[in-house]
Amino acid sequence: MSDSTLWISSLTAGTAVLASWVTSRGTARAAQIQSTAAEKTQRAIRINEARRAAYVRLIEQAHRMAELYWTVSDIHKSGATRSEQLPALKEVQSGLREAYGKLRHFIWVINLEGPDNVAHAAETIRLSTRPPYRALEAAIAGERNALADFDQHYDPFWASVLAFVSTARSAVHDL
Repeated sequence: MSDSTLWISSLTAGTAVLASWVTSRGTARAAQIQSTAAEKTQRAIRINEARRAAYVRLIEQAHRMAELYWTVSDIHKSGATRSEQLPALKEVQSGLREAYGKLRHFIWVINLEGPDNVAHAAETIRLSTRPPYRALEAAIAGERNALADFDQHYDPFWASVLAFVSTARSAVHDL
């Protein structure tokens, strides 16, 4: 009887050791899976926050440019003579150059952060700034209808900003 007790105790001890080993492996694997899932979640949150911040900065800068465009329209509609308008137009032109530099920087950040459809929408904003700037240059150079042409370029610019906002909103909410 003593021999069977020894065998049963050994079998019970071996089973306990094996069960403990299996449990510890399962626990370690579960902890690894949980850690990986938490890491992916944190990464997605960081990406979402970085993208959202980049999108907001671009939208804010586009609004600053829109304000400068409105200033050009106000100057045009003021009824002042060309010689009276010229210094104000040159000041706006300088402001637009500075604003464009910041806008371009924010677009580069968005190109880096992605996704591609948002980067394309941001690039569309950049391209939509060319016609109004060229019209402003023409007005400063003395072309007769340049300021009237300038006003025609505002709507496409603003449409590109609204398209960007819509695309960015979708990208932020799809993460």
